[in-house]
Amino acid sequence: MIVLAVPDALAPVTAVSDPLAWVVVVAFVLASALTWAERRTAARYLASGTWGLFGVFWLTVFPTFWFEMRSLIEGTLSLVAVPACIYTGYLLYDGRESLLTLSHAVGVMGLIYLPAETIPLVRRFLVETVASQSYAVITALGYSPELVPVDKDVAVQGYMSMFVFTDATGHEYTTHIVTACTGIGSMAIFAGLVAAVRAPLRRKAKALGLAVAVIWVLNIARNVFIAIAFGNQWFQQDPLVYVATEFAGYQDPNLTSFFIADRVISQSLSVVALVGITWLVVRELPELLDVIEEALFVVTGTEYDLADALGQPVRADGGEK
Repeated sequence: MIVLAVPDALAPVTAVSDPLAWVVVVAFVLASALTWAERRTAARYLASGTWGLFGVFWLTVFPTFWFEMRSLIEGTLSLVAVPACIYTGYLLYDGRESLLTLSHAVGVMGLIYLPAETIPLVRRFLVETVASQSYAVITALGYSPELVPVDKDVAVQGYMSMFVFTDATGHEYTTHIVTACTGIGSMAIFAGLVAAVRAPLRRKAKALGLAVAVIWVLNIARNVFIAIAFGNQWFQQDPLVYVATEFAGYQDPNLTSFFIADRVISQSLSVVALVGITWLVVRELPELLDVIEEALFVVTGTEYDLADALGQPVRADGGEK
């Protein structure tokens, strides 16, 4: 991953994102506990306020996505999430208790993702495991970069997760694995969704296992593609260099291949992959359609019956299909 600088004026905003994330997750978990204790009114009020804080969280991470990572997709989505979260909180406060299930899902997502992001021991194990597997695939394809400790990026400083490609002139092109490159975020999303619905444990475990396996494989393929494409400068054509330097803000034209491989191709395909994985998981666990319908209502303001549209029977009691 290539890291650029967040403007100094925005640094205090980004600095509070991790503590705020923990506050949001703990509050969602407490709201879930209140729901299970049949104190649904209190749960609804707590969750509605937490969704507002969740919107603030997405605002604090926007500068990182937009200025540091130069990610149009993630930057735009983080901004869209701000009003979406606030509106979700309003709907809950106004009495739409069905959104408590979505709130529970977000709490579980956070409990899985935040330790990987904020606890060094967990982060290092995950990052270096993904790096070693990605390196094995790169070498199996006939390429021979070095795998060395990261000498930049404070979060993963010293981790054995940097790939170094050297061209015929001796110039080095390096990428390194960080938490965002491990797929843990996508895995946490599906774990939260699966945990939030009522269904037999066997089908829930099967659906989650399917999602995690597919995400892991696709994520390794993504890391391999980015490392090789940048290391071999696959996308250094003049029109693409112009887009990277004039529109994306990269000052070094040699970063064009990284920008196209990661920020454009990989991130675009990631959205498509998430939709495809969701379809596979829903086939195993159609109860997830209820949660997806709630998310669609927040975004569109329209009620949907996806089970009827897709011909998927969903047992309201969580029993077998």
